[in-house]
Amino acid sequence: MPPAGESDLFGDLDNPSAPAAGSAPASPSASATARAHQPLAARMRPRTLAEIAGQEHLTAPDGLLARLITTNRFGSLVFYGPPGCGKTSFAEVIARVTGSRFVRVNAVMSNVGELREILATARRRPSEPTLLFIDELHRFNKSQQDLLLPDVEEGHVRLIGATTHNPGFYVNPPLLSRSHLFRLEPLAPAAVAGVLARALADPERGLGATANTATPEVLLDLANLCEGDLRRALNALEVVVAGLPPGAPVTPRDLELFARERRIRYDADEDEHYDTISAFIKSCRGSDPDAALYWLAKMLAGGEDPRFLARRLVILASEDVGLADALALPLAVAAHHACEFVGLPEAEYALAHATLHIACAPKSNSVTLALAAAKHALATQPVQAVPAPLRDKGGKANKLLGHGKGYLYAHDFPENIAPQAYLEKPQTFFTPKTAGIEAKLAERLARWRALRAAALGRPPTA
Repeated sequence: MPPAGESDLFGDLDNPSAPAAGSAPASPSASATARAHQPLAARMRPRTLAEIAGQEHLTAPDGLLARLITTNRFGSLVFYGPPGCGKTSFAEVIARVTGSRFVRVNAVMSNVGELREILATARRRPSEPTLLFIDELHRFNKSQQDLLLPDVEEGHVRLIGATTHNPGFYVNPPLLSRSHLFRLEPLAPAAVAGVLARALADPERGLGATANTATPEVLLDLANLCEGDLRRALNALEVVVAGLPPGAPVTPRDLELFARERRIRYDADEDEHYDTISAFIKSCRGSDPDAALYWLAKMLAGGEDPRFLARRLVILASEDVGLADALALPLAVAAHHACEFVGLPEAEYALAHATLHIACAPKSNSVTLALAAAKHALATQPVQAVPAPLRDKGGKANKLLGHGKGYLYAHDFPENIAPQAYLEKPQTFFTPKTAGIEAKLAERLARWRALRAAALGRPPTA
Protein backbone atom coordinates (compact mmCIF):
# COMPACT_ATOMS: atom_id res chain seq x y z
CA MET A 1 0.00 0.00 0.00
CA PRO A 2 1.55 3.37 -0.94
CA PRO A 3 1.88 5.93 1.80
CA ALA A 4 -1.10 8.20 2.36
CA GLY A 5 -0.56 11.68 1.02
CA GLU A 6 -1.09 14.90 2.94
CA SER A 7 -4.19 15.66 0.89
CA ASP A 8 -5.69 12.38 2.14
CA LEU A 9 -4.66 12.98 5.73
CA PHE A 10 -5.67 16.59 6.19
CA GLY A 11 -8.32 16.80 3.46
CA ASP A 12 -9.16 19.69 1.18
CA LEU A 13 -9.07 22.55 3.65
CA ASP A 14 -10.74 24.89 1.14
CA ASN A 15 -13.57 22.39 0.74
CA PRO A 16 -13.80 20.29 3.92
CA SER A 17 -16.90 18.49 2.72
CA ALA A 18 -15.07 17.05 -0.30
CA PRO A 19 -14.41 13.30 -0.06
CA ALA A 20 -10.84 12.23 0.70
CA ALA A 21 -8.75 10.88 -2.15
CA GLY A 22 -9.27 7.20 -2.84
CA SER A 23 -12.74 6.96 -1.32
CA ALA A 24 -15.42 5.38 -3.44
CA PRO A 25 -18.15 7.80 -4.59
CA ALA A 26 -21.55 6.99 -3.17
CA SER A 27 -24.94 7.51 -4.72
CA PRO A 28 -26.21 10.95 -3.61
CA SER A 29 -29.66 9.61 -2.78
CA ALA A 30 -28.27 6.60 -0.91
CA SER A 31 -25.88 8.79 1.07
CA ALA A 32 -28.59 11.25 1.96
CA THR A 33 -30.92 8.47 3.11
CA ALA A 34 -28.23 6.86 5.25
CA ARG A 35 -27.28 10.18 6.82
CA ALA A 36 -30.89 11.02 7.62
CA HIS A 37 -31.14 8.03 9.93
CA GLN A 38 -27.86 8.68 11.74
CA PRO A 39 -27.55 10.71 14.94
CA LEU A 40 -25.95 14.12 14.50
CA ALA A 41 -22.78 12.95 16.29
CA ALA A 42 -22.34 10.18 13.68
CA ARG A 43 -23.07 12.48 10.73
CA MET A 44 -20.54 15.05 11.95
CA ARG A 45 -17.80 12.52 12.59
CA PRO A 46 -14.49 13.87 11.20
CA ARG A 47 -13.24 12.49 7.89
CA THR A 48 -9.71 13.91 8.07
CA LEU A 49 -7.24 14.74 10.83
CA ALA A 50 -7.84 18.42 10.13
CA GLU A 51 -11.49 18.02 11.14
CA ILE A 52 -10.72 16.45 14.51
CA ALA A 53 -11.25 19.17 17.10
CA GLY A 54 -9.33 19.87 20.26
CA GLN A 55 -6.51 17.33 19.97
CA GLU A 56 -3.92 19.54 18.33
CA HIS A 57 -1.08 17.73 20.11
CA LEU A 58 -1.96 14.68 17.96
CA THR A 59 -3.30 16.27 14.77
CA ALA A 60 -0.36 18.62 14.09
CA PRO A 61 1.07 17.87 10.61
CA ASP A 62 4.59 17.50 12.01
CA GLY A 63 3.50 15.36 14.97
CA LEU A 64 4.31 11.68 15.49
CA LEU A 65 0.81 10.38 14.75
CA ALA A 66 0.46 12.36 11.53
CA ARG A 67 3.87 11.12 10.35
CA LEU A 68 2.97 7.51 11.14
CA ILE A 69 -0.25 7.76 9.17
CA THR A 70 1.31 9.68 6.28
CA THR A 71 4.00 7.03 5.79
CA ASN A 72 1.52 4.23 6.55
CA ARG A 73 4.20 2.57 8.66
CA PHE A 74 2.51 2.24 12.01
CA GLY A 75 1.82 -0.95 13.92
CA SER A 76 -0.82 -1.09 16.61
CA LEU A 77 -2.20 1.99 18.34
CA VAL A 78 -4.01 2.55 21.63
CA PHE A 79 -6.02 5.72 22.17
CA TYR A 80 -6.74 6.56 25.79
CA GLY A 81 -9.10 9.33 26.87
CA PRO A 82 -12.52 10.23 28.27
CA PRO A 83 -15.79 9.64 26.39
CA GLY A 84 -16.50 11.81 23.37
CA CYS A 85 -12.95 13.11 22.87
CA GLY A 86 -12.34 11.59 19.40
CA LYS A 87 -10.92 8.08 19.84
CA THR A 88 -13.28 6.47 17.30
CA SER A 89 -12.81 9.42 14.95
CA PHE A 90 -9.06 8.85 14.88
CA ALA A 91 -9.58 5.16 14.06
CA GLU A 92 -11.98 5.88 11.20
CA VAL A 93 -9.78 8.62 9.76
CA ILE A 94 -6.75 6.33 9.85
CA ALA A 95 -8.64 3.53 8.10
CA ARG A 96 -9.99 5.93 5.49
CA VAL A 97 -6.73 7.63 4.54
CA THR A 98 -4.72 4.39 4.51
CA GLY A 99 -7.31 2.46 2.52
CA SER A 100 -7.38 -0.34 5.08
CA ARG A 101 -10.11 -2.90 5.52
CA PHE A 102 -11.85 -1.61 8.64
CA VAL A 103 -13.31 -4.07 11.14
CA ARG A 104 -14.97 -2.61 14.19
CA VAL A 105 -15.60 -4.59 17.38
CA ASN A 106 -17.14 -3.46 20.63
CA ALA A 107 -15.50 -5.30 23.51
CA VAL A 108 -18.74 -5.29 25.52
CA MET A 109 -20.59 -7.38 22.93
CA SER A 110 -17.77 -9.37 21.34
CA ASN A 111 -16.52 -12.83 22.30
CA VAL A 112 -13.64 -15.19 21.58
CA GLY A 113 -15.47 -16.88 18.71
CA GLU A 114 -15.98 -13.62 16.85
CA LEU A 115 -12.35 -12.63 17.42
CA ARG A 116 -11.07 -15.96 16.08
CA GLU A 117 -13.17 -15.54 12.92
CA ILE A 118 -11.96 -11.97 12.33
CA LEU A 119 -8.31 -12.96 12.79
CA ALA A 120 -8.67 -16.01 10.53
CA THR A 121 -10.19 -13.86 7.78
CA ALA A 122 -7.33 -11.37 8.09
CA ARG A 123 -4.78 -14.17 7.71
CA ARG A 124 -6.53 -15.39 4.53
CA ARG A 125 -6.38 -11.90 3.00
CA PRO A 126 -2.75 -10.78 3.42
CA SER A 127 -2.90 -8.44 0.42
CA GLU A 128 -5.72 -6.41 1.97
CA PRO A 129 -4.52 -4.75 5.19
CA THR A 130 -6.97 -5.25 8.06
CA LEU A 131 -7.35 -2.54 10.65
CA LEU A 132 -9.09 -4.01 13.69
CA PHE A 133 -10.67 -1.33 15.85
CA ILE A 134 -11.67 -2.52 19.34
CA ASP A 135 -13.80 -0.02 21.18
CA GLU A 136 -13.64 -0.21 24.99
CA LEU A 137 -10.58 -2.43 24.84
CA HIS A 138 -10.41 -2.49 28.65
CA ARG A 139 -13.53 -4.68 28.67
CA PHE A 140 -11.61 -7.58 27.12
CA ASN A 141 -10.26 -9.98 29.73
CA LYS A 142 -6.67 -11.25 29.72
CA SER A 143 -7.48 -14.30 27.58
CA GLN A 144 -9.21 -12.22 24.92
CA GLN A 145 -6.32 -9.76 24.80
CA ASP A 146 -3.79 -12.60 24.65
CA LEU A 147 -5.67 -14.02 21.66
CA LEU A 148 -4.75 -10.91 19.69
CA LEU A 149 -1.01 -11.13 20.35
CA PRO A 150 0.14 -13.61 17.63
CA ASP A 151 -1.67 -11.80 14.81
CA VAL A 152 -0.59 -8.38 16.04
CA GLU A 153 2.98 -9.67 16.30
CA GLU A 154 2.92 -11.10 12.76
CA GLY A 155 1.20 -8.05 11.29
CA HIS A 156 -1.89 -9.90 10.07
CA VAL A 157 -3.95 -7.15 11.72
CA ARG A 158 -3.13 -3.67 12.85
CA LEU A 159 -4.93 -3.11 16.12
CA ILE A 160 -6.39 0.20 17.18
CA GLY A 161 -7.71 0.03 20.71
CA ALA A 162 -9.83 2.72 22.35
CA THR A 163 -10.21 2.89 26.11
CA THR A 164 -11.47 5.32 28.73
CA HIS A 165 -9.42 3.49 31.38
CA ASN A 166 -5.74 3.73 32.19
CA PRO A 167 -4.05 1.22 29.81
CA GLY A 168 -1.36 0.56 32.39
CA PHE A 169 -4.00 -1.14 34.54
CA TYR A 170 -6.39 -2.59 31.97
CA VAL A 171 -4.32 -3.58 28.91
CA ASN A 172 -2.01 -6.59 29.11
CA PRO A 173 1.66 -5.50 29.18
CA PRO A 174 2.66 -7.67 26.15
CA LEU A 175 -0.09 -6.07 24.05
CA LEU A 176 0.68 -2.58 25.31
CA SER A 177 4.39 -3.01 24.58
CA ARG A 178 3.55 -3.73 20.93
CA SER A 179 1.47 -0.56 20.57
CA HIS A 180 1.97 3.17 20.35
CA LEU A 181 0.00 4.80 23.16
CA PHE A 182 -1.65 8.18 22.54
CA ARG A 183 -3.53 10.07 25.24
CA LEU A 184 -6.49 12.25 24.28
CA GLU A 185 -7.61 15.09 26.54
CA PRO A 186 -11.17 16.22 27.32
CA LEU A 187 -12.15 18.79 24.73
CA ALA A 188 -12.01 22.43 25.78
CA PRO A 189 -15.43 24.15 25.78
CA ALA A 190 -14.32 26.47 22.97
CA ALA A 191 -13.42 23.48 20.76
CA VAL A 192 -16.80 21.82 21.44
CA ALA A 193 -18.64 25.09 20.76
CA GLY A 194 -16.81 25.43 17.44
CA VAL A 195 -18.01 22.00 16.29
CA LEU A 196 -21.55 22.80 17.45
CA ALA A 197 -21.49 25.98 15.35
CA ARG A 198 -20.38 23.99 12.30
CA ALA A 199 -23.13 21.43 12.92
CA LEU A 200 -25.77 24.16 13.03
CA ALA A 201 -24.53 25.66 9.77
CA ASP A 202 -23.76 22.49 7.75
CA PRO A 203 -26.76 21.70 5.47
CA GLU A 204 -25.38 18.35 4.32
CA ARG A 205 -24.20 16.61 7.49
CA GLY A 206 -25.49 18.90 10.19
CA LEU A 207 -28.63 20.86 11.02
CA GLY A 208 -28.22 23.63 8.44
CA ALA A 209 -31.42 22.64 6.64
CA THR A 210 -33.49 23.69 9.66
CA ALA A 211 -31.98 27.21 9.64
CA ASN A 212 -31.90 27.29 13.43
CA THR A 213 -29.25 29.54 14.98
CA ALA A 214 -27.50 30.03 18.31
CA THR A 215 -25.22 32.69 19.70
CA PRO A 216 -21.63 31.77 20.57
CA GLU A 217 -22.51 32.27 24.24
CA VAL A 218 -25.34 29.71 24.12
CA LEU A 219 -23.14 27.17 22.35
CA LEU A 220 -20.39 27.73 24.93
CA ASP A 221 -22.90 27.18 27.74
CA LEU A 222 -23.97 23.89 26.16
CA ALA A 223 -20.33 22.87 25.73
CA ASN A 224 -19.64 23.58 29.40
CA LEU A 225 -22.57 21.40 30.44
CA CYS A 226 -21.14 18.47 28.46
CA GLU A 227 -17.74 18.37 30.22
CA GLY A 228 -15.56 17.94 27.15
CA ASP A 229 -17.76 15.17 25.64
CA LEU A 230 -18.35 16.20 22.03
CA ARG A 231 -20.68 13.29 21.27
CA ARG A 232 -22.89 14.25 24.18
CA ALA A 233 -22.89 17.90 23.12
CA LEU A 234 -23.91 17.10 19.53
CA ASN A 235 -26.66 14.76 20.69
CA ALA A 236 -27.93 17.43 23.09
CA LEU A 237 -27.92 20.06 20.34
CA GLU A 238 -29.87 17.74 18.06
CA VAL A 239 -32.52 17.15 20.74
CA VAL A 240 -32.82 20.87 21.51
CA VAL A 241 -33.17 21.83 17.83
CA ALA A 242 -35.72 19.05 17.24
CA GLY A 243 -38.00 20.76 19.74
CA LEU A 244 -37.84 24.13 17.96
CA PRO A 245 -39.64 25.39 14.86
CA PRO A 246 -37.39 25.84 11.78
CA GLY A 247 -35.44 29.08 11.86
CA ALA A 248 -35.93 29.66 15.60
CA PRO A 249 -32.85 30.55 17.64
CA VAL A 250 -31.60 28.32 20.44
CA THR A 251 -31.91 30.31 23.66
CA PRO A 252 -30.57 29.82 27.20
CA ARG A 253 -34.09 28.81 28.22
CA ASP A 254 -33.96 25.93 25.74
CA LEU A 255 -30.92 24.58 27.57
CA GLU A 256 -32.62 24.58 30.98
CA LEU A 257 -34.21 21.15 30.61
CA PHE A 258 -30.91 19.62 29.53
CA ALA A 259 -29.13 21.36 32.42
CA ARG A 260 -31.63 19.96 34.94
CA GLU A 261 -31.06 16.43 33.65
CA ARG A 262 -27.28 16.81 33.58
CA ARG A 263 -25.29 13.94 35.07
CA ILE A 264 -21.76 14.26 36.40
CA ARG A 265 -19.35 11.88 34.66
CA TYR A 266 -17.99 9.79 37.51
CA ASP A 267 -17.17 6.09 37.67
CA ALA A 268 -17.39 4.84 41.21
CA ASP A 269 -14.51 2.35 41.09
CA GLU A 270 -12.30 3.27 38.15
CA ASP A 271 -10.12 6.13 36.82
CA GLU A 272 -12.44 9.04 37.62
CA HIS A 273 -12.85 7.72 41.16
CA TYR A 274 -9.10 7.52 41.79
CA ASP A 275 -8.29 10.83 40.10
CA THR A 276 -10.99 12.76 41.95
CA ILE A 277 -10.25 11.37 45.40
CA SER A 278 -6.57 12.13 44.74
CA ALA A 279 -7.47 15.75 43.93
CA PHE A 280 -9.62 15.92 47.08
CA ILE A 281 -6.85 14.62 49.33
CA LYS A 282 -4.23 16.93 47.83
CA SER A 283 -6.55 19.94 48.09
CA CYS A 284 -7.12 19.26 51.81
CA ARG A 285 -3.41 18.71 52.36
CA GLY A 286 -2.62 21.89 50.40
CA SER A 287 -5.03 23.94 52.57
CA ASP A 288 -7.39 24.95 49.74
CA PRO A 289 -10.89 24.63 51.25
CA ASP A 290 -12.64 25.78 48.06
CA ALA A 291 -11.03 23.13 45.88
CA ALA A 292 -11.54 20.47 48.55
CA LEU A 293 -15.24 21.31 48.79
CA TYR A 294 -15.61 21.25 44.99
CA TRP A 295 -14.11 17.75 44.67
CA LEU A 296 -16.22 16.57 47.61
CA ALA A 297 -19.37 17.87 45.91
CA LYS A 298 -18.40 16.20 42.63
CA MET A 299 -17.92 12.83 44.29
CA LEU A 300 -21.20 13.09 46.16
CA ALA A 301 -23.02 14.10 42.96
CA GLY A 302 -21.41 11.16 41.18
CA GLY A 303 -22.77 8.70 43.75
CA GLU A 304 -19.60 8.04 45.75
CA ASP A 305 -20.04 6.08 48.98
CA PRO A 306 -20.01 8.71 51.78
CA ARG A 307 -18.37 6.22 54.14
CA PHE A 308 -15.41 6.02 51.78
CA LEU A 309 -15.07 9.81 51.90
CA ALA A 310 -15.31 9.78 55.70
CA ARG A 311 -12.58 7.15 55.93
CA ARG A 312 -10.29 9.32 53.80
CA LEU A 313 -10.97 12.27 56.11
CA VAL A 314 -10.03 10.16 59.15
CA ILE A 315 -6.75 9.25 57.46
CA LEU A 316 -6.08 12.89 56.49
CA ALA A 317 -6.70 14.01 60.06
CA SER A 318 -3.79 11.92 61.36
CA GLU A 319 -1.55 11.81 58.30
CA ASP A 320 -1.55 15.50 57.36
CA VAL A 321 -2.96 17.47 60.31
CA GLY A 322 -1.78 15.32 63.16
CA LEU A 323 -0.84 17.02 66.38
CA ALA A 324 -1.08 20.52 64.90
CA ASP A 325 -4.86 20.45 65.52
CA ALA A 326 -6.10 17.98 68.10
CA LEU A 327 -9.74 18.44 66.99
CA ALA A 328 -9.23 17.18 63.44
CA LEU A 329 -9.24 13.45 64.20
CA PRO A 330 -12.28 13.33 66.52
CA LEU A 331 -14.16 15.58 64.08
CA ALA A 332 -13.37 13.25 61.16
CA VAL A 333 -14.42 10.23 63.21
CA ALA A 334 -17.65 12.04 64.09
CA ALA A 335 -18.28 12.66 60.38
CA HIS A 336 -17.85 8.95 59.74
CA HIS A 337 -20.31 8.18 62.52
CA ALA A 338 -22.76 10.68 61.02
CA CYS A 339 -22.62 8.88 57.67
CA GLU A 340 -23.70 5.66 59.43
CA PHE A 341 -26.12 7.26 61.88
CA VAL A 342 -27.77 9.96 59.75
CA GLY A 343 -27.18 8.85 56.16
CA LEU A 344 -27.50 10.86 52.97
CA PRO A 345 -28.34 13.53 52.08
CA GLU A 346 -27.99 15.13 55.53
CA ALA A 347 -24.62 13.46 56.18
CA GLU A 348 -23.21 15.68 53.44
CA TYR A 349 -23.12 18.53 55.98
CA ALA A 350 -20.94 16.52 58.35
CA LEU A 351 -18.59 15.59 55.50
CA ALA A 352 -18.37 19.23 54.41
CA HIS A 353 -17.82 20.27 58.05
CA ALA A 354 -14.90 17.87 58.47
CA THR A 355 -13.50 18.70 55.03
CA LEU A 356 -13.42 22.43 55.69
CA HIS A 357 -11.93 21.96 59.16
CA ILE A 358 -9.13 19.76 57.84
CA ALA A 359 -8.45 21.98 54.82
CA CYS A 360 -8.24 25.06 57.07
CA ALA A 361 -6.30 23.40 59.89
CA PRO A 362 -2.55 23.90 60.41
CA LYS A 363 -0.70 20.97 58.89
CA SER A 364 1.91 18.67 60.35
CA ASN A 365 3.09 15.29 59.14
CA SER A 366 5.21 14.65 62.23
CA VAL A 367 3.00 11.67 63.15
CA THR A 368 3.55 10.17 59.69
CA LEU A 369 7.30 10.72 59.79
CA ALA A 370 7.66 9.43 63.34
CA LEU A 371 5.79 6.22 62.57
CA ALA A 372 7.84 5.69 59.41
CA ALA A 373 11.08 6.20 61.35
CA ALA A 374 10.07 3.71 64.03
CA LYS A 375 9.10 1.13 61.40
CA HIS A 376 12.40 1.67 59.61
CA ALA A 377 14.37 1.13 62.81
CA LEU A 378 12.42 -2.02 63.55
CA ALA A 379 13.04 -3.36 60.04
CA THR A 380 16.74 -2.50 59.75
CA GLN A 381 18.14 -2.81 63.28
CA PRO A 382 18.25 -5.59 65.88
CA VAL A 383 14.96 -5.72 67.78
CA GLN A 384 15.46 -4.23 71.22
CA ALA A 385 14.43 -6.22 74.26
CA VAL A 386 12.02 -4.66 76.73
CA PRO A 387 14.15 -3.24 79.62
CA ALA A 388 13.68 -5.27 82.81
CA PRO A 389 12.19 -2.38 84.85
CA LEU A 390 9.43 -1.97 82.25
CA ARG A 391 8.43 -5.64 82.06
CA ASP A 392 5.27 -6.97 83.61
CA LYS A 393 5.91 -8.14 87.18
CA GLY A 394 2.64 -9.99 87.58
CA GLY A 395 3.05 -13.61 88.70
CA LYS A 396 5.61 -15.32 90.91
CA ALA A 397 7.88 -16.36 88.05
CA ASN A 398 8.16 -12.80 86.74
CA LYS A 399 9.04 -11.50 90.18
CA LEU A 400 11.73 -14.15 90.61
CA LEU A 401 13.17 -13.04 87.25
CA GLY A 402 13.36 -9.46 88.49
CA HIS A 403 10.73 -8.07 86.12
CA GLY A 404 9.68 -4.56 87.14
CA LYS A 405 12.57 -4.14 89.54
CA GLY A 406 13.97 -0.64 89.33
CA TYR A 407 10.87 0.90 87.74
CA LEU A 408 10.51 4.57 88.68
CA TYR A 409 6.94 5.85 89.04
CA ALA A 410 6.78 9.04 86.95
CA HIS A 411 4.34 10.85 89.28
CA ASP A 412 6.88 10.75 92.08
CA PHE A 413 9.20 13.15 90.22
CA PRO A 414 9.06 16.85 89.28
CA GLU A 415 7.04 17.50 86.11
CA ASN A 416 6.31 13.73 86.07
CA ILE A 417 9.67 13.06 84.40
CA ALA A 418 11.47 10.11 85.96
CA PRO A 419 15.17 9.40 85.34
CA GLN A 420 14.09 6.23 83.52
CA ALA A 421 15.33 4.77 80.21
CA TYR A 422 12.41 3.39 78.21
CA LEU A 423 14.63 1.95 75.45
CA GLU A 424 17.90 0.10 75.96
CA LYS A 425 19.34 2.14 73.10
CA PRO A 426 17.47 5.46 73.06
CA GLN A 427 16.53 6.79 69.63
CA THR A 428 14.61 9.85 68.46
CA PHE A 429 11.78 9.14 66.04
CA PHE A 430 9.37 11.98 66.76
CA THR A 431 10.36 15.55 65.86
CA PRO A 432 7.49 17.99 66.48
CA LYS A 433 6.90 20.78 64.02
CA THR A 434 5.94 24.36 64.77
CA ALA A 435 2.45 24.36 63.22
CA GLY A 436 -0.59 25.10 65.38
CA ILE A 437 -0.66 23.72 68.90
CA GLU A 438 2.24 21.43 68.04
CA ALA A 439 4.55 24.38 68.59
CA LYS A 440 3.81 24.29 72.34
CA LEU A 441 4.19 20.52 72.29
CA ALA A 442 7.65 20.94 70.74
CA GLU A 443 8.71 23.26 73.55
CA ARG A 444 7.34 20.93 76.24
CA LEU A 445 8.94 17.82 74.74
CA ALA A 446 12.32 19.53 74.36
CA ARG A 447 12.31 20.41 78.06
CA TRP A 448 11.30 16.89 79.08
CA ARG A 449 14.00 15.33 76.95
CA ALA A 450 16.56 17.66 78.48
CA LEU A 451 15.39 16.85 82.03
CA ARG A 452 15.50 13.09 81.41
CA ALA A 453 18.92 13.28 79.74
CA ALA A 454 20.31 15.29 82.67
CA ALA A 455 18.89 12.84 85.21
CA LEU A 456 20.42 9.89 83.34
CA GLY A 457 23.74 11.66 82.77
CA ARG A 458 23.33 11.60 78.99
CA PRO A 459 23.66 14.36 76.40
CA PRO A 460 20.23 15.85 75.48
CA THR A 461 18.60 14.44 72.34
CA ALA A 462 17.02 16.46 69.54
